[in-house]
Amino acid sequence: MGRREARGADNDRRSERGPRTDSNRSERDDRSSRDGGSGPREGGFRPRDNEFDKRFSDEQREDSRDRRVGKFKQAPDYNKERPTKPGFDKKGPGKRFDKPKGDFTDKKPKSDRDLEREDRDPSGLIRLNRYIANAGVCSRREADELISRGDITVNGNVVTEMGYKVQPTDMVKYGKTTLNPEKLVYLLLNKPKDYLTTTEDPEERKTVMELVADAGNFRIYPVGRLDRNTTGLLLMTNDGELADKLTHPSNNIRKIYQVELDKPITEEHFEAIQSGIELEDGFIKPDDLGLVTPDAQVVGIEIHSGRNRIVRRIFEHFGYEVAKLDRTVYATLNKKELPRGKWRFLEPKEVIKLKYLS
Repeated sequence: MGRREARGADNDRRSERGPRTDSNRSERDDRSSRDGGSGPREGGFRPRDNEFDKRFSDEQREDSRDRRVGKFKQAPDYNKERPTKPGFDKKGPGKRFDKPKGDFTDKKPKSDRDLEREDRDPSGLIRLNRYIANAGVCSRREADELISRGDITVNGNVVTEMGYKVQPTDMVKYGKTTLNPEKLVYLLLNKPKDYLTTTEDPEERKTVMELVADAGNFRIYPVGRLDRNTTGLLLMTNDGELADKLTHPSNNIRKIYQVELDKPITEEHFEAIQSGIELEDGFIKPDDLGLVTPDAQVVGIEIHSGRNRIVRRIFEHFGYEVAKLDRTVYATLNKKELPRGKWRFLEPKEVIKLKYLS
């Protein structure tokens, strides 16, 4: 781990906005993550826009818009850049469908609004082929071939009927994969302090959702968690499959933190942490450890464990108080051109790299 990565947080202090204060808000650390939020259900529909318009005020949306950086003003179409999924074609992995039979040349293309009106009825049903296309599997015409071949199941039953419609509560699968028809969105936030990593808080304290209020009317949620007073990189998405992959302990996702202590760390304690220590919930050994400043008061630590408050507990074990904790690297993502309190949409190539992490 180079000092440059861990030192990245130093530049953020100049651009960090001062947190708003509210004497009626509790100072307790946040213990909740997406488990307490409103993440997308498997097979659930993208909610109508007005369902989420009430979540944030115009002022919050304007503030979030000012915080957005990067080249995308709205979520890009990540499906255009996705790799071809294995098993798409009976001829072999990685190959596309043959064109469906029939004369489509004389048919005038319909607008998305026209298709939406056709596919939905007043009860909220949607055509199965559009459901599959919205999930990013393939086009609507290719979805018709999947259906006719018997590759799609609804609530465990194979459906081959053209024009079949599904309900929001239906479980639609392509092979063993459960489909989510909501447009997938991925964004990266450089979290400031004093914000809770949760989708909502019953005590109405500030949450990270306010900072990304202008991301669009998608049911996104934080991947993992950062304590209320911890700053740094936080990935947010509605891609449940990727979120599960990044948070599962077996995948050993790389995370680098810059830790500012209340006093210089001794050589004895530094070497003890390097070798690994026994905490109340088990043994922990960082992947790498280094001094960021000559006074030995700022330490960089690379770790893949997702255990609760693990970095703070490592140093508290030796009697140190963590004055500041900042996450500078998460998986393949870093803080380059992302000042504190700002957010951006991920580029499609960044999403591909995340999905191919082993």
